[in-house]
Order: sequence, then C-alpha cells, then structure tokens
Amino acid sequence: MAKYLAQIIVLGAQVVGRAFTKALQQEIQASQAAARSAGGGKRGAKAAAANSLTGMTTEEAQKILNVSKIDEEAINKQYEHLFKVNDKAKGGSFYIQSKIVRAKERLDQEIEEVNEAASRKKIKDGAEKQGT
Repeated sequence: MAKYLAQIIVLGAQVVGRAFTKALQQEIQASQAAARSAGGGKRGAKAAAANSLTGMTTEEAQKILNVSKIDEEAINKQYEHLFKVNDKAKGGSFYIQSKIVRAKERLDQEIEEVNEAASRKKIKDGAEKQGT
C-alpha cells in the first residue's frame, strides 16, 4: 500500500512540475511577444513591463473601456460610466469593476509615457534651436 501511495505522490509531483514549466514557458513567450509588438528597444521593454504590471496590453484596455484611441477625456468619461454601471450596489460585478480600474490604469500609464516622450522631444527641439 505504501508503495502505491509513494508512486501516486511521485506521479502527481511530475505532473505539477510539467504544468509549472509549461506555464512559465508560455509567460516568457508572451512577454517576448509583447515586447516585439510594442516596437522593441526601450519603448518595447517599457510597454512589456507595463503590460506585466497591469496584466493587460493597451489594446485590451481600450477594448474594456470601449475607446478607439488613447484620448484622456474619452478614457475618463468611459471609465466613470462603466464604473458606475457596474457598481455592486446596483447589481453590477466587482470583478468587472476591477477590470475597468486596471484598464484605466494601463491607459493612464500609456498617456503618461506619451506625454513624457513629447516633453523630451520639445526639450530636445528647443536645445537644437538654441544651438543653431
């Protein structure tokens, strides 16, 4: 009896080990694909890190909030509406509310990165004008 129990434990550990390894490989592949789709380089690495932190891409976040472009005003309007509609007190879903919050956080990060890039470009262009 103990022999069979030991075999079951060993087989179970092997199955769990294989599943963990496969999940890890898929996560690595997904991270690499996200970095490639975001344009590679520093921008791709930043996007992959942001995707990893929030658990979603900008495309997913746009779909959740139902916005076609990254426009701060439209994002805020959709966020407010969807958050209120999905209030648990009104029969909504806490899960959906949390997805809405994560989507807004992801798009806010994207807006911040775009604004920082524009600011750096403006500074660089100003420095070049002074140099000429």
